[in-house]
Amino acid sequence: MEVVTLTETYEAVVIGGGAAGLSAALVLGRARRRTLVVDAGEPRNAPAAHMQGYLTRDGMPPAAFLAEGRREIEGYGVELVRDRAVDVVRDGAGEFDVTLATGPVVHARRVIVTTGLADELPPVPGVAERFGRDVLHCPYCHGWEVRDEAFGVLATTPMSVHQALMVSQWSKDVTLFLHTVGKDELSDEDLRRLAAAGVAVVPGEVAGLVIDDDRLTGVRLGDGTSHDRSVLFVAPRAVPRSGLFERLGAELRETPFGTYPVIDETGLTTVPGVWAAGNAIGFAEQVVNAAAGGYRAAATLNGELLFADLDAAVARGRG
Repeated sequence: MEVVTLTETYEAVVIGGGAAGLSAALVLGRARRRTLVVDAGEPRNAPAAHMQGYLTRDGMPPAAFLAEGRREIEGYGVELVRDRAVDVVRDGAGEFDVTLATGPVVHARRVIVTTGLADELPPVPGVAERFGRDVLHCPYCHGWEVRDEAFGVLATTPMSVHQALMVSQWSKDVTLFLHTVGKDELSDEDLRRLAAAGVAVVPGEVAGLVIDDDRLTGVRLGDGTSHDRSVLFVAPRAVPRSGLFERLGAELRETPFGTYPVIDETGLTTVPGVWAAGNAIGFAEQVVNAAAGGYRAAATLNGELLFADLDAAVARGRG
């Protein structure tokens, strides 16, 4: 699926080859639309060994999931190129020219952007190296697998209290390391809830992790003291890949978790002919949500093209 004829016009170009993009491509392929997927190969969940919470695919490795998705879309004639879309320009006819990093420009009647986001991790030694293993961020993704273990939560903002309270659903042995957050930044309500959940609160900056036999065994503070922990939850800073939306002039909205396009219930942005799905629309989209969003966007796109072509045929008949 790497070889593609880039001189032709596609009815749809899907930018991004993760769950949202492949789901959209599957719907479009089954609708007999000439479709191109541009995949930079940077899925957000690549560090994870398995994905959870997707009915019938619970525990499946993310790479295997994507490989199966690529196999499925190929069966419907969808083309895929391993490249990066660096620019999208809307022309006077309301269609689009998509420029790829390697130089080619492909034309699309409609576009679905599923470029996702990147997780920027706290700069604590060892965190990035163990992310997706025993350094985690989402209890819905990994909580069952580490249930009842000794949890740590690394506080980087006062909102980390929420994370500590959430993970207490999966373990009653939870310690909140305040790290860069002062205890005076926590509200009285925060402290009462933490006490009610049995979450211990430890002040002081975290200097690193304690690793034994390639397993997390503790969290080390700047004063040299260590606390035994086998799991550490962190809150990455979401960095949405929103450059294409900005180039297109789409309206964006600011959230506590990054800047995302304004969309309607189908994923349509404020730029006619451009849809968004997956983590391109928000921080909390899980794989199952992303796939559903891609499906919805593609079905809407197909219907729009169908009726646009029918209306054009009617107009020609009247002429």
